[in-house]
Amino acid sequence: MGSVIRLSKKSDREQFVLYLKLVLLGMAVVGTIGFVIKFISVVLPTIFG
Repeated sequence: MGSVIRLSKKSDREQFVLYLKLVLLGMAVVGTIGFVIKFISVVLPTIFG
């Protein structure tokens, strides 16, 4: 465990911003997929019900 901490290094600002953008993009994609699934599950029964 100690060797992992010794080998780790602090990322620079550019790398941090890149990781932040990727994480936010991933969250947006997962949220959008969840919204579409929920929307379809609410709309389909009203159309065909």
